Amino acid sequence: MIKTITTLLLILSSFTLAAQESKTFELKVLLESRQYDKIIEQYAPTPNDLSAKALFYIGYAYFMKEDDLNCIRFMDLSIAKDPKDPLVHYTKAATLNYTDRYEEAIKAFQIAISLKADNAEYYSGLGDAYYQLKKYEQALEAYQKATEQAKVLDRPYSMIAQIYSELKENKKALAAFYTAKANVSKESDSYRNALFNIGTLESLAGNHDKAEPAFLELLQLDSTDYHSYSKLIQIYNHQKAFDKIKPYKDKLYEAHRNGQLKDNLEDMFCFAQFKWNDKRIHAFERFEEGNKEKIYYKHIFYIINNDDQVEYRIQTEYSPIAAELGSYKYVLGMNKGSMHYTFPIGFKEHPDYDTLKQAVIDILEGKLKPSSSSGKSK
Repeated sequence: MIKTITTLLLILSSFTLAAQESKTFELKVLLESRQYDKIIEQYAPTPNDLSAKALFYIGYAYFMKEDDLNCIRFMDLSIAKDPKDPLVHYTKAATLNYTDRYEEAIKAFQIAISLKADNAEYYSGLGDAYYQLKKYEQALEAYQKATEQAKVLDRPYSMIAQIYSELKENKKALAAFYTAKANVSKESDSYRNALFNIGTLESLAGNHDKAEPAFLELLQLDSTDYHSYSKLIQIYNHQKAFDKIKPYKDKLYEAHRNGQLKDNLEDMFCFAQFKWNDKRIHAFERFEEGNKEKIYYKHIFYIINNDDQVEYRIQTEYSPIAAELGSYKYVLGMNKGSMHYTFPIGFKEHPDYDTLKQAVIDILEGKLKPSSSSGKSK
């Protein structure tokens, strides 16, 4: 009798196992064909008789539907039946990252890594959690581990450089962007991001000859990267290679007319940056060309202090009267506090950069005095 009962239990167990395997296979097929709604509708209401893998498939369907709470619920159900599947712990951890539960995510990533220590995605996700918590040392360690795995990912290379940039460790950031450039796919956004940052950081370091090829390569990959046009104009002004500027400037004006410039390029572009004593000067050219009756500012030099605050500005101002007389198109003015100053110097339609820069420096050094002032800024 005991033998008969035991045999019956074995038979029933085999039927149950076969049923579970059948459902698991069906779920796998549905998942591969991206039928997430069907998976959730047919299988989510009755999770108790499903295998750990089947529960994972349902959780992954919720993951793809961006239903984070149900995704985590089914990952936990799967883990309860089989705690040794690293992919389940990783998917749970990634979802916890999406819901800003970074401390919990770190624990889940660490479990996934303990079960499978050679997966770059696990380390990269762990780095993301530490990064969001501003635990940069741990984030760098995790991202570095990600770059040491067999499967190469773009993100950890970019994030290492990003962290050094945020910490204002420009030398380390530049080296990291060069490393990223050498390792990420040339077709990726990460590669273009590395090029832009290499160009920017080399420019900041005064290495304009190294910055130029980075921006030129970037424009070969993406001719609509309009910030790179501005960066090249700055480089050529610094190098006094003025003959190279016009094609890039023309492209920016054309893009502006076509409504293709957004955000901080929508109204103007930076054409020069330089230092004067302890101040930084950022010079912008506005796209506005105005009409004969309207006064407008064309070239604006922002004087920036060590706290990154704009203290005042010096600008060329379109003068309808001067333009009508035909002598020059712009006069030089300054807005400082609540005062506006006008200086006895004028410029043609396309001012020579060196002359314009020198006039601004003369004002900064007190060599050029205003000819008039008013109590209201224009």
